[in-house]
Amino acid sequence: MSENTKKENGKSMNRRDILKGLATVPVLGLFLVNLWRKISRDKLIKSNLLSDLNQEKTPPIFDFIQEKTPPTVISGLSNSRHLNLGIIGYGGRGSHLIRGAGFATKEWTDTVSENARKNKLDKQFETFMTQEDLNVSLVGVCDLFDVRAEQCIDASKNDVRPGGKPKETAKRYKRYTDLLANKDIDAVIVATPDHWHSRITIDAAKEGKNVYCEKGLTRTFDEAIEVYDVVKKTGITFQLGHQNRQVEANEKAKQIIEQGLLGKINLVELATNRNSPWGAWVWGIHPEGNAQTIDWDTFQEPVDVKNRIPFGEEALKRFFRWRCWFDYGTGLSGDLLSHDFDAINQIMDLGIPKYASSSGGIYYYKDGRDVPDVWNATFEYPDKDLTILYSATLSSNDPRGNRIMGHDATMQMGGQSGGGSVHGFIVTADSESTQYKDRIQDGIINTKYPIYTYSPGSKQIDGVTSATSKYFANKGLLYTYREGKRVDPTHLHVKDLLDSIRSGGQPKCNIEVALHEAVACHMATESYLQGKQMEWDEDTHTIKPVDKSKA
Repeated sequence: MSENTKKENGKSMNRRDILKGLATVPVLGLFLVNLWRKISRDKLIKSNLLSDLNQEKTPPIFDFIQEKTPPTVISGLSNSRHLNLGIIGYGGRGSHLIRGAGFATKEWTDTVSENARKNKLDKQFETFMTQEDLNVSLVGVCDLFDVRAEQCIDASKNDVRPGGKPKETAKRYKRYTDLLANKDIDAVIVATPDHWHSRITIDAAKEGKNVYCEKGLTRTFDEAIEVYDVVKKTGITFQLGHQNRQVEANEKAKQIIEQGLLGKINLVELATNRNSPWGAWVWGIHPEGNAQTIDWDTFQEPVDVKNRIPFGEEALKRFFRWRCWFDYGTGLSGDLLSHDFDAINQIMDLGIPKYASSSGGIYYYKDGRDVPDVWNATFEYPDKDLTILYSATLSSNDPRGNRIMGHDATMQMGGQSGGGSVHGFIVTADSESTQYKDRIQDGIINTKYPIYTYSPGSKQIDGVTSATSKYFANKGLLYTYREGKRVDPTHLHVKDLLDSIRSGGQPKCNIEVALHEAVACHMATESYLQGKQMEWDEDTHTIKPVDKSKA
């Protein structure tokens, strides 16, 4: 008998003797027997990593994916050429974008530093102060609300920032055209309400300014096509505000799908669940908002004349809660679906759907809005044998997550799995899988347990507490990870634009990608407004209602 055989027999005998002995102690014995079985089962389950799914590949799949980690932030490129920034629209999102560029108000830095002192789990201040200095100056701001304009000026000169004392202080412009006329400005951030996006972006492009435009791209489909044409013609560097393009988990998910580990994918489910006034865009009316501090007439310029209203209580509601009306915003489609759609487009490279249909209504927030608070949309890709389903409610916080459903496995990001984008995702084999049939039958794969879990931030605890913050964190929109370090994806997204300007390359969410998201979202919105299924005509770059009589 060989030495190895003796060792193995010894192990078997020891285990058998132990279990036999434990059996004489009914309660304790049963507990320990079950514990041993669980440990053995868990050990087997943990071995079911992607490296075990296809042993013929060299290197193993798991190792291969590990090698294709998204590139870390490149230090040095951002320091190669100083750039001047201007911002048009310094609201909630605008201020976050400017923080991503390295500028925050003194009030904000004082607040988050104090929060960090009181709560060691609160990492906002640390994340901000450790981000890369992008070698930029904030030199101009245009905002129709005096208070916000002054806040932006304060941010431009606050020396509590990654790069230390700023080189310049921002100048206030009453009209965005005057800001664009400043020859020293290299790029502008457009973070206005949606109804201003197209006009400002087009004018900026014609002035030769590079543009970061917040999503949704435009309020209407025709505007999206016009923006696309102008950006292509002028050749400026353009970035749409989908910071999810910088989320590490999405890159990993893309690698897994490209290797066919989910099998044939026919259905993708996307979901939005929010259940708070803030989550439904019922934002507070600023106490200093009045006819003297707000340029209401300019705010309304792009709106159809028949829909304009005089300044008053209703105007204040619309100014601060503009997302609730189609006159100014793009509803659930452009504001929330757009992020999920773009993430899936990043992962699966789907492009524009052939058909879109949607339905919903105003079921909970009876506050005068015309944007639905419950909404569902369907996108069809007949050439890809694929359907995307989107479901949204603003009156339930039940986490559902997003699911990419393949014949062999399902990938879940967020929701009940606990595997949100900030923490990664899980992949679970399908019980009827063809690819994994033998391993399932042999007990190597248990379909009740993930065959792969990607969780880069699982060991890091943070101070996210509000429902809204948790929503954005779960979507990967609040922060991501690079080599285990927490990073603000908005910072990475702004950096991507600036580095592309310097290098002459294309940012991750360029005008081509922006058009995909814009057209898909506008198709769904038009379907809701017209009560008809919409079709994309690739040849003419138009959308039109589907004629059911010709079907």
